[in-house]
Amino acid sequence: MENVNRDKLVADAKAVLDDVDALLRQAAAASGQQAQELRERAAEALHRAKLRLQEAQASVSETAKATARATDDWVHAHPWGAIGVAAGVGFLIGLLVARR
Repeated sequence: MENVNRDKLVADAKAVLDDVDALLRQAAAASGQQAQELRERAAEALHRAKLRLQEAQASVSETAKATARATDDWVHAHPWGAIGVAAGVGFLIGLLVARR
């Protein structure tokens, strides 16, 4: 689910940036009132993109905090299991490093 949200966010940001790029190109070719309107539309699109990125950052931050809390709770509830997992991961890393 997190990958889907991240992929959607990236696609949305790319679409907004493409729109802004097109609007700025049109604004460069236009003059007067039309150029001003195009610049305003570009600024609005950038503002929307900024808000979406802030929402995504908040979501990722909350997910990371929840994951950290869950991990901390699990380690406190299963200290020997945590030691075993850490030892196993350390052993595997040692094997991988020794192969090189």
